[in-house]
Amino acid sequence: MTVLANMNVRLGWALAALLFMASAPAAGKEPLPPQFKYVAGTENLYEGCPGNLELDAEGLAFKCPAGAVAVPFNSITLMQYRSDLSKKVRKTKVRWKVRLNYTAPLFGGHRNRFFAVVYAVGGATHIMVLEVQPVAMRPYLAEIDLKGGKRVEVEGYEEY
Repeated sequence: MTVLANMNVRLGWALAALLFMASAPAAGKEPLPPQFKYVAGTENLYEGCPGNLELDAEGLAFKCPAGAVAVPFNSITLMQYRSDLSKKVRKTKVRWKVRLNYTAPLFGGHRNRFFAVVYAVGGATHIMVLEVQPVAMRPYLAEIDLKGGKRVEVEGYEEY
């Protein structure tokens, strides 16, 4: 094989690799499917708004198509992950914009699925209740503890 033919083969392989890499989807660039749903609270979001929870060093933010809710860690007074809303959250004196539409099952149903965040901004108490499956919530429990220094009260029906 001549030197020129050898260079053409190498160039062909390099071009093929470049085309393959350009056509493949970029790793980490596809957005996560929504894992959370806004189901109740004092925010201007519609019931069932699907979105994702993002955490950083300052706080947590729920983002869905209807808008976003940012909650600084230092404003949080209570976080719970339970199978229902606790009496403490239900009886909080706030102006609910969306009330939780949920009835507990008669048998079983001890599966945690509601993540409630109670926080104060500008002297007013706010509540955000998100529905999330336990598999999706597990990593967030640890990350909230590490980044925010806050503990989420978890109802003891499941192992985390």
